[in-house]
Amino acid sequence: MTALLWPTGDDDSGGAGKGGRTGAARDPAAEPTPTKSYALSETPATLPAVRDHTPARGPGWRPAGKGRVVVGDERLAGEARLLAGELRLRYAGKAEPRAGDVHLGLTAKNGEGDEDAANGMDAEDAANGRGGKNPANGRGGKDGRSAEDDAAHRESYTLTVKDRTVRIAAPTDAGVFYGTRTLKQEVADGRTAPEGVVRDRPAKPRRGFMIDIARKNFSAEWIEDRIRELGDLKYNEIGLHFSDDQAFRIASDSHPEVVSDDHLSKDRVRRIVGLAASRHITVVPEIDSPGHLGAVIGAHPDLQLRDTRGAATPGAVDISKPKSAKIVDELLREYAELFPGAQWHLGADEYQALVRSDPEASYPQLAAAARARLGPDARIQDLATVWLDDRAKTVGPGREVRAWNDGFFRGGVTGVDDRVEVAYWTGKEIGARDPVEYLRDGRKVVNYNDEYLYYVLGQPNDFTYPTGQRIYEQWTPRVIRGTAPVPASYDRQILGGSFAVWCDLAGAQTQEQVARGIRMPLRATAQKLWDEREPTRPWQEFVRLADRVGQPVG
Repeated sequence: MTALLWPTGDDDSGGAGKGGRTGAARDPAAEPTPTKSYALSETPATLPAVRDHTPARGPGWRPAGKGRVVVGDERLAGEARLLAGELRLRYAGKAEPRAGDVHLGLTAKNGEGDEDAANGMDAEDAANGRGGKNPANGRGGKDGRSAEDDAAHRESYTLTVKDRTVRIAAPTDAGVFYGTRTLKQEVADGRTAPEGVVRDRPAKPRRGFMIDIARKNFSAEWIEDRIRELGDLKYNEIGLHFSDDQAFRIASDSHPEVVSDDHLSKDRVRRIVGLAASRHITVVPEIDSPGHLGAVIGAHPDLQLRDTRGAATPGAVDISKPKSAKIVDELLREYAELFPGAQWHLGADEYQALVRSDPEASYPQLAAAARARLGPDARIQDLATVWLDDRAKTVGPGREVRAWNDGFFRGGVTGVDDRVEVAYWTGKEIGARDPVEYLRDGRKVVNYNDEYLYYVLGQPNDFTYPTGQRIYEQWTPRVIRGTAPVPASYDRQILGGSFAVWCDLAGAQTQEQVARGIRMPLRATAQKLWDEREPTRPWQEFVRLADRVGQPVG
């Protein structure tokens, strides 16, 4: 005889009082599946840091084999294809997203579309306080927005991670691109993009890097590598100083005689400009004049400025000679097609005629030309001012032009055109004016402060290689000269800044050493141009983050 022994105990699957046999065996298939509980997400660690993150509970997002990148507007195909390649996903064109996908979309034309819808947020999210506009983004109304606010708005974006899907929405393709850079960093080194909503925008509309390719012949590949690096750091300018006393580095059809043996072909420059455009970076060319034209003078020695003793003035053309202006204008017009961006740098610094104790006595031909054009009270500085204004007209009314701060002079009978921006680099030059003087006059300023942002090869003239830590901990866009900031009331006139590499002693470092030397200064500058507020992350943690987000995805 066999005895059946039933286990005892009460449970929800058929215990006593449930109408079933006490101790009956469980049916796993009939049990409800528990819902996984997620901790509230943390702000993503990116460089530059995002300005605002609304946390949420959920699994986050990681790129997986079947994931896709899709768009809501086919104008975003370039940004989508780039991201798909970087994350090893498939680009699927215009489509509705599904779990595992990344969706890129543009908000309404006027930038005032349904932001909650663009964020992928539903009514429950909004009711729980997770919707609405982010006050930190600094937007004004569409009728009351300043030029700086408008620029920040155009480059703003929203990145939402929800339901195992990523949505990036922005008013422009540039904003969408910056959102993809954030996502790329979020998932670098095998990490997960956190659940929630990022709302982000830059503090400054000009975020630049300048490289002196005239004194040192950097390869096209090196320049292109820097463009890719700059794009991931949300820079939007790369300056090419390609003409100086030592060399002229881009092919010319109008004046091939001035071009150095080692130079970039126009086709290669077009490739560089195209790569930059794909990263929403403007290439800002600079033909510095009327000083720093030694390469042009080498082919046209008759243009060399000479004093009363007949001594040649290094790098300076004689601006009393019409041929000097003719050659420079022909070059500027020629390169207008090659560099279609909105910005142009005209140089205008260190014209050696004006560092003499009595310029009018040393260069009577310049003094005579100034009086002939501008009246009996005009001086050589006025003639230099008119030179700068004429070159600004040559570049064209549709471009934003800038010149070095020592190309602007006090007093005189004429002044630089109001639209010319001040590229402020130093207060160390003889007679250098305080940046507040320009700001008080209503000038817009781009910050190139040589105390923090100048990487000068060989460290001549008391220059020292800048460190990322010093920039990160001490510099802001308001620190234009030396180490003290200008008053906050001028902040809106400061368009941004640019880190610059100058090659005074070209052989002091290889281009690989330069790339290593500027790595952390570039990252620190990127952080402070995107968000000028004091960083919350200590420097050493910032360094570790830079190493981590620079790792390949997957």
